[in-house]
Amino acid sequence: MDTSKVGELIYTLRKEKGFTQKQLADQMNISDRTISKWERGYGCPDVTLLSNLSKLLGVNIENILDGEVLSNEFIGGNMKKSKYFVCPSCNNIVLATGNITLSCCGRKLEALQAMKASDEEKLTIEEVDNERFISSDHPMTKDHYISFIAFATGDHVQIIKQYPEWSFQTRLPLRKHGTLLWYDTQFGLFYQYI
Repeated sequence: MDTSKVGELIYTLRKEKGFTQKQLADQMNISDRTISKWERGYGCPDVTLLSNLSKLLGVNIENILDGEVLSNEFIGGNMKKSKYFVCPSCNNIVLATGNITLSCCGRKLEALQAMKASDEEKLTIEEVDNERFISSDHPMTKDHYISFIAFATGDHVQIIKQYPEWSFQTRLPLRKHGTLLWYDTQFGLFYQYI
């Protein structure tokens, strides 16, 4: 750990938040001399203070310890290239259009890697009344079900939540062609083109 980089980052973030050393120190119940010491690279925050410092400065603890906050490069707006994340603890679903660092329930989330569905795995799609009726004979048990379905075009993503012990079926407006994705709680993210 480079204490100079950590100190520079704390200084920069403190200024961005509009805190004086004294204001930041008061919120952390420490002396302003301690903040000054960190910013000059003569020490680092104690482990017990990192969580509070992270909240006050609005960055992850990991970034504080690395001494840098890296900006993501802009990735074009093609929604077909979105990344999907699912928390293994609470099944929270997150969609990101670019590179992102996420955590949920205390765990760092990794982007799901979509697998092309085989003919047996594909969802059934029928056109009915100017809509796409999508269904599957998936058993949808409490321990193994399809958690969500998403339809992505270049400029649009629609996500529909699914629930265990309900039959899997949904309707989507008939739109241009795109990518149909779904998340199987045991086997991961699948896709097929429609």
